[in-house]
Amino acid sequence: MVSMKDVALAAGVSQPAVSYAYNKPNKLSAAQREHILAVAEKLGYPGPNIMGRSLRSGKVGAIGLMVMDKLSYAFADPSMIALLRGIGEIGELSNVALTLFPLNNQRIRSGDGKTGHTSLAVRGLVDGLIIPTMPDDHPMVRAVIQQKIPFVVVDSPLIEGAHYVGIDDRGAARQQMRHLLDLGHRRIGIVVDRLNPDNHRGEVDLNRFRSSTEMIVRERLTGYIEEAAEAGLAFEDLHIVEAGGFDSTVGQAAATTLLNRYPLTAIVACSDVMALASMSAAQALQMRVPEDISIIGFDDIPEAGAAGLTTIRQPLVEKGVYAARFLVDLLNSPPAESEPPKRKMFQTQLVVRTSTQKLD
Repeated sequence: MVSMKDVALAAGVSQPAVSYAYNKPNKLSAAQREHILAVAEKLGYPGPNIMGRSLRSGKVGAIGLMVMDKLSYAFADPSMIALLRGIGEIGELSNVALTLFPLNNQRIRSGDGKTGHTSLAVRGLVDGLIIPTMPDDHPMVRAVIQQKIPFVVVDSPLIEGAHYVGIDDRGAARQQMRHLLDLGHRRIGIVVDRLNPDNHRGEVDLNRFRSSTEMIVRERLTGYIEEAAEAGLAFEDLHIVEAGGFDSTVGQAAATTLLNRYPLTAIVACSDVMALASMSAAQALQMRVPEDISIIGFDDIPEAGAAGLTTIRQPLVEKGVYAARFLVDLLNSPPAESEPPKRKMFQTQLVVRTSTQKLD
């Protein structure tokens, strides 16, 4: 079995330096630490015995991942699957348990909902949490902050002083809309998955948009509206439908509503799941993509390429890698009060395939 001594010899450093790379990263330069970790990964070194260390430190040797909806969502949603894959790529977590916390579970959400008190279902079972795509001011997030559980946010919400991994959602959404506008489209429908976690479905008016607590969808929709406005299209000119969830079934229903009510030439969807569902809805209505309707998505999940979907590519797996790395660093060496939180903002890319074309 590969030991810390083997890694030190191969990397040309001392054994304490290898230990610092895992336990006290602030004692090394970023380049030196990355070199040590790369050598360790190449040799197959799993890192220090975290479980053994946890017995001495009072840690339980586990991290948690919050899941906004039911547990099955974590294994069905492509973005969540990619996030989990990224978390799993961090070598330091090879001996650490990963616990999923579905927030529709009453045991996990127990409390008065105002002070943010929760049951011990979270506190005491994990050393830290990764929080992906949660609504603004969610009571569980407030509880995590109040109980001083270390955490890293992926996408939303933005919390002052918290480590964060994300993208410029509004800017990427503007690029989505710009692509359709540049192709000559003006009769455009928009499919969003959820603006508020209240099961609402149907067309979105200005009040509904302004009341949104889902930051990512709100930012993307804002981007669509802003870019369309520059082309002379008002909010009322954009036909926006909220699916009320994240799966293909509700997405197809939302797209069907749009296509039946309005003579559209294009649909912009806030996720690839919604875009692929829109393609299915169009085909069910005997509409050809892109000849009769152009469709663009967001994420570039694996299914997007096979379907020829034009989309915005974002690094879904890499988000998980950085979130896990930030959390490991936080657990191994809590930052000083004066140290700013770590932030990683990834670039996105427009990927043009066959689901969009210039309007004749």
